[in-house]
Amino acid sequence: MKKTLVIGSTVVDIIIGVQSLPKTQEDTHTTYHKMNLGGCAFNVSEILRQSKTPYVLCSPVGSGAYGDFVSKKLEEKKIPIFVKTPEIENGCCYCFVEESGERTFISHHGAEYLFSKEWMKSINLADFDSVYICGLEIEEKTGIEIVSWLEENKGANLQIYFAPGPRLTKIDSSLLARIFALNPIIHLNELEGEFFSKKKDVKKAAKYIFDQTNNTVIITLGEKGCAYFDGKNFDIIPVMNYDEKNYVVDTIGAGDSHIGAFIAAQKRNYSIEKSCKIANTI
Repeated sequence: MKKTLVIGSTVVDIIIGVQSLPKTQEDTHTTYHKMNLGGCAFNVSEILRQSKTPYVLCSPVGSGAYGDFVSKKLEEKKIPIFVKTPEIENGCCYCFVEESGERTFISHHGAEYLFSKEWMKSINLADFDSVYICGLEIEEKTGIEIVSWLEENKGANLQIYFAPGPRLTKIDSSLLARIFALNPIIHLNELEGEFFSKKKDVKKAAKYIFDQTNNTVIITLGEKGCAYFDGKNFDIIPVMNYDEKNYVVDTIGAGDSHIGAFIAAQKRNYSIEKSCKIANTI
């Protein structure tokens, strides 16, 4: 099995439990507080690692307290650090989790979101057949570096998995068009799909996005599972054995885990439907 190149951030998630988000000038107490490794790319790579799917995490690690935390945790997991950029501090993400399990992010971006295609020269593309990218990195000033590298290596026939995320409309439209021209598999949630396509119907949203990319579109639907459209078939794949009492109520990284599991399943040549079922379970 060939490898997947996972391009993106590894950050410190500072997770803060609250009963509800405070209003302006309101006081509130936390219910818990902890620090974890996070970041979209790291979360995706962690699913690949746990499923024994070969991958390389292309994630820069900066300096400062957060950079030190990331370095230490990666080393503990025996995950190679792709590149260190000590001249720039690492950032973090403040994750507020309400009692409902829904999360709100406030991100402080640092070295982990800035990329250079020069780093990729050490990669032997013959070892890879797919690549994951995230909209948060593409939105940054160095996002063009990632897109240019993908364009320059179009002949390698890498299957691109693109998770544009909630800031899809913040990405420069010309840069987004260049990504779509590379025929990526798009993975996003229901609200993001509606926001981008301006269509409330999931099927219409999926078809609209497919027309931009000419490749499979996956739209997650929370506890309802996910939908997919592959150009011919549209289907909603429900969550199997859903039990609200045993449902994990911290949704941080849920979308990242979903696409990570989908990639792992696709690498095993499972059908889109079976891949979606596995991803829903994860």
